[in-house]
Amino acid sequence: MIRIPMGHNLLFAVLIAVLGTVALAPVSAAQDSAEEMTPVEVVERVGPAVVTVINEQTLSDIFGGEQTIQAGAGTGFIIDEEGHIVTNWHVVTGGSSFIVILADGTEVEAELIGEDPRDDLAVVKIDPSAVPATVPLGDSDELRPGQSVLAIGSPLGAFGNTVTAGIVSALDRDQVGQGESSICQNYSDLIQHDAAINPGNSGGPLFNLRGEVVGVNTLGIPQSSTGVPVQGIFFAVPSNTVSAVVQQLIDRGFISAPFLGITMVALTPQLAAVNNLPVENGVYIDGVEPGGPADQAGIQPGDIILSIDGEEITPMDTLATHLLRYEPGDTVELTVLRGDEQMTVQLTFGEAPQELFEQCTLQGRP
Repeated sequence: MIRIPMGHNLLFAVLIAVLGTVALAPVSAAQDSAEEMTPVEVVERVGPAVVTVINEQTLSDIFGGEQTIQAGAGTGFIIDEEGHIVTNWHVVTGGSSFIVILADGTEVEAELIGEDPRDDLAVVKIDPSAVPATVPLGDSDELRPGQSVLAIGSPLGAFGNTVTAGIVSALDRDQVGQGESSICQNYSDLIQHDAAINPGNSGGPLFNLRGEVVGVNTLGIPQSSTGVPVQGIFFAVPSNTVSAVVQQLIDRGFISAPFLGITMVALTPQLAAVNNLPVENGVYIDGVEPGGPADQAGIQPGDIILSIDGEEITPMDTLATHLLRYEPGDTVELTVLRGDEQMTVQLTFGEAPQELFEQCTLQGRP
């Protein structure tokens, strides 16, 4: 079994399943936004579709009664005339009821449609008669570093429709925040930007200057692992990921994702050196679920998966990132190192059991 050195600062995850997003048709645009606008024009157009999402939880008191309290608040945005609202999973998790506050201050009840802990996304729905406006999802693949973006949200849950501006700092950021390569909040391919966001902005839209949502704001980094204050490092889930996930949540109420049936540790050069391993990259198989896809493919504990369909697994290009291209039922070719022998095996993905998602927690998120 691989030995993890005590005091090691590297974040790693042990998996029961490694999940990927199924690519579905994007949510249709609500308006023609081909021409770029000024920031003021963007805000005037899209502002009415940005909302505050209140998470309410029912608690039992010592006398056997119940009371409903506000457990948290975040941001969301309305994507269609049916009243579907996109927000973060960590905004709604644990909620027993939900209130949406519209841009004009009107409060309406909402119901939870579906949750995706892995991508930190969720959909709630209000009555169609309450919809004041909608916003379209853009193509995040068109983003370029240096491009201007706007964030709109409810920082601290109190300052609704606060606008901040910035630029795209970088694209395709992996290994960000908590839960790298895990079922819960497996952040991959994130947009890095510097438009200020704070607690309460979670789930809010990141707009381009065409008034299209190109990302869903999900977290920032306030300090380094050594406690050094950090400024201007914020992340959003790309809109193309959002399109695929949201469509599944609306259609099914949950996401469908490939299932390997393993526990694993992602390798780095440092871990490989400490454990005297012959390779620096890949995933070390710590355990295999009996009868699961990996077991049926002949994968054994102690194996190291080096690549999937010829694409190398590295700390910056993780197995979870690769699996975003696949669906349950797909068959792939894995390059596996067993001892000194390198081999290829065929593996057919199963579908991740939904109870795995029910084990997800906030993992220290505000």
